[in-house]
Amino acid sequence: MPIKRIVVKVGTNVLTNKDNRILGPVLKELVRQIAVLYERDIMVVLVSSGSAIAGKEVLGECSIEDKSTRRQVYSSVGQPRMMRHYYSIFHDYGMRCAQVLATKRDFTPGKYRENMINCYEGLLSEGIIPIANEDDAVSLTMSMFSDNDELASLVAELIDADRLIILTDTDGLYTGHPDDENSEKLDEVKVTQNVEKYVQASDKKEGEGRGGMESKLKIAKGTAGKDIPTYIANGKRENVIVDIINDMDVGTKFIS
Repeated sequence: MPIKRIVVKVGTNVLTNKDNRILGPVLKELVRQIAVLYERDIMVVLVSSGSAIAGKEVLGECSIEDKSTRRQVYSSVGQPRMMRHYYSIFHDYGMRCAQVLATKRDFTPGKYRENMINCYEGLLSEGIIPIANEDDAVSLTMSMFSDNDELASLVAELIDADRLIILTDTDGLYTGHPDDENSEKLDEVKVTQNVEKYVQASDKKEGEGRGGMESKLKIAKGTAGKDIPTYIANGKRENVIVDIINDMDVGTKFIS
């Protein structure tokens, strides 16, 4: 079966440097690869984090004490900034992109879900690259996505994607800590395999994104179980998306 549609999720830790600043070259490399696939008639939906960090870069430390309100403010300021970056880079490749912000409600069966499908199908049919993110400004805390990995999985299911690629700052799933010389990267994982024992807890600061490897593993298995092969790979590795689509040995592949 030819690959026609993929969902690529890029995490905050891929888009930023150690000082939590947005990396322009990483965004450009992402868009370059999407343009390469576009020429091969493969459409990409990009699920992009980074709005909270982009907002924090502008505002600095914020005086608002409530954590969820602070996140709303950072994201509201940062989201148009992220889109300006993407809009400009896609324009350089003669391509068009669009912003699709969603809340969990939009994926519940019924008119909201149908509306989302119509939106994505309309954009894809016109060759426009949808850039998805959670609508942090209006999401209720109790019904937020656990992170953008969950959003990416729901979008992949919604558009009947052929692949889901989750880009993070490690080369895939390891049998221990990625920095440990005794750890080995797992090239392929079946959904029935018990690989949860390998996952390390992560210590994230505010704005750095909510999803750790534990979440990615759960989402990857869940999505692969719906017959959408899913990859966890290093988003800072050159040509990573194209290499995965070309079936090269990159990242960790999850299959049913």
